[in-house]
Amino acid sequence: MRQGRFLVVLSVLVGLVGVVASPAEARSRLKEFPLPTPDSEPLGITAGPDGNLWFTEGFVNKIGRITTSGSITEFPIPSYDSGPADIAAGPDGNLWFTEAGNRNGPGNQIGRITTSGAITEFPIPTYDSRPTSITAGPDGNLWFTEIAASKIGRITTLGTITEFSTPSPSSEPVDIASGPDGNLWFTEGNPSANKIGRITPSGTFTEFSIPTAGVFPWGIAAGPDGNLWFTEVDGDDIGRITPSGTFTEFPIPIYETLGIAAGADGNLWFTEPSVGMIGRITPSGAVRQFRLPNSSSYPAGIAAGPDGNLWFTEASIVGNKIGAIRPGRETAPESPRPEA
Repeated sequence: MRQGRFLVVLSVLVGLVGVVASPAEARSRLKEFPLPTPDSEPLGITAGPDGNLWFTEGFVNKIGRITTSGSITEFPIPSYDSGPADIAAGPDGNLWFTEAGNRNGPGNQIGRITTSGAITEFPIPTYDSRPTSITAGPDGNLWFTEIAASKIGRITTLGTITEFSTPSPSSEPVDIASGPDGNLWFTEGNPSANKIGRITPSGTFTEFSIPTAGVFPWGIAAGPDGNLWFTEVDGDDIGRITPSGTFTEFPIPIYETLGIAAGADGNLWFTEPSVGMIGRITPSGAVRQFRLPNSSSYPAGIAAGPDGNLWFTEASIVGNKIGAIRPGRETAPESPRPEA
């Protein structure tokens, strides 16, 4: 049984049931592009200022670029085994990425790559902070999470870094996004925290406890409805929080949601790695899911592309691809409820 916690927020569980698209419909919407380097573990992905998609390759120390027609170029990162994790387009026309560290590599840097492939790296002051997610802020800077240090970092486009410790100790912030209110919003993954956090560009924090305990919030994105939407790895829901802190949680038929992004169709799209699915949720909470050809492909990061499609990474060895799914008109569902 779930244990709901009502503090200063209102939690509403909405009993909507998702449907799975037919295999034929899923195939008609999906495209997949194998990566040149085997076992590269693509993770974060974002639309670049050049009309392409850019992504990280965590196991092979590269940044990848893919055109909307599927042509892929890879760029090696100078630092050894830095473990690139997430990537975002910056206000300076470059791409910025986190280096979380991997295997024996040090990581602990923020990287910048130009659209022509030139890379510069900036060390983070706190040792072994494990920078995870990054986003462009409303203030013209880049903001990132430091999961091991429980800090939020800010880096200017010239490379100056400032760090802010979260109010909750060991909060383990994971993902971060710019909100419609001019602030930065982030997920706190530690079960003892279980919160959504907000930080102003000047560094003032507010935290909101998620009503359902132990959900392990992960991805977060600004929605087309003026709210923030987040995934729950250990919950059965997609969460929504208003800028004033009111929660709603929507049940997802198959658990472990991870990445989330707003689509050009006015909906939110998310990845379900453990079952090899891409999900879509409307602002009113209606869910539809699309099975990937290989259920073990482990879709992870997701982002809206300049072509109107949603682009995602497939992080497993058998995946090792970049995928795209086209929003569109739906056909009749295959079944009223998917099987795990």
